[in-house]
Amino acid sequence: MTTPNLPTTFRLGELFSGPGGIGTGAKLASLPNHPEYKIIHQWSNDYDADTCRTYARNVVENIDSPSVIHGDIKTLDFNLLAEQGNIDALAFGFPCNDFSSVGERLGFDGKFGPLYTYGIKALKQFRPYFFLAENVGGLTTKKQEVAFTQILKDMREAGYKLVPHLYKFEQYGVPQARHRIIIVGIRDDLDITYKVPSPAPYAEADVSAKTALSKIPAWATHQELTRQSQNVIDRLTLIKPGQNAFTADLPEHLQIKTSTKISQIYRRLHPDKPSYTVTGSGGGGTHVYHYKEPRALTNRERARLQTFPDTFVFEGSKESVRKQIGMAVPVNGARIIFEAILKTFAGEDYESVPSSMDPID
Repeated sequence: MTTPNLPTTFRLGELFSGPGGIGTGAKLASLPNHPEYKIIHQWSNDYDADTCRTYARNVVENIDSPSVIHGDIKTLDFNLLAEQGNIDALAFGFPCNDFSSVGERLGFDGKFGPLYTYGIKALKQFRPYFFLAENVGGLTTKKQEVAFTQILKDMREAGYKLVPHLYKFEQYGVPQARHRIIIVGIRDDLDITYKVPSPAPYAEADVSAKTALSKIPAWATHQELTRQSQNVIDRLTLIKPGQNAFTADLPEHLQIKTSTKISQIYRRLHPDKPSYTVTGSGGGGTHVYHYKEPRALTNRERARLQTFPDTFVFEGSKESVRKQIGMAVPVNGARIIFEAILKTFAGEDYESVPSSMDPID
């Protein structure tokens, strides 16, 4: 195993970029002891136009940047990516719809399940020094075992040592119980070993919803309230913090009549606990509800739970922004992982924990 002359500035390519949770985390990643180590944007792709404009505006700081390529990855000419320059790192949060615990869990049989193969294609074409791939925790369920095993096999055969881990972001200072599989791959010709960063340094972090939603400046964007019927207001008034429409004591006319009792329906946040998982879609009862006021959260408040900076401005309609926020990786969670990767390449030791899954060499 040989180690070539490695860069200290890593040019990042990103597929399925979303609005920039991963991209912003990479941009903010820094090492005080090795300030020369950093990650910079090289190119990105997403199928949603608003999302691309959001990414370009905030990550690239140029809303018309040609390096942010809008288009369906299934028909994307990868030469368009290559024209934007070579990369040293790749990130791809391949769509999770078919592996999520909510829904039919279609896996490879669904519309989105096979999309990870485009990340494999990029690994083979560009041969970056490392990659970060993200998906929902549902990928590790028994039903998805075959799919997950195949994904890891394909990544390994592309030439990478893998460290998959189920990150519980509330343990890393994020005010949201968001559990995601992150697979970090290091090119297998490099004598470098990535380790999962320990959550111990964040054990005392205040991850309460009350703190996360406090002191939002008046100048911050996306603070429009959601219109709600009187019935919804009356229902929320009777639901206590931490309760939902099925655990609260509601009069019959305010009860939700359904055989499927999803715990997030009209669930109000608990002020002293992290938020439950923020989602990007769904009808009545799925918008995440304030612990004190009988209302849905604003998009800025949802963005706070995803640790986007208050200066981050999303493009598109109110519903488009909601979708973008819900699909993102928490910025600070991504930053912590990228900083661990940078420390790995800089030879800087850091506190670590064993992978929650067996590493695949």
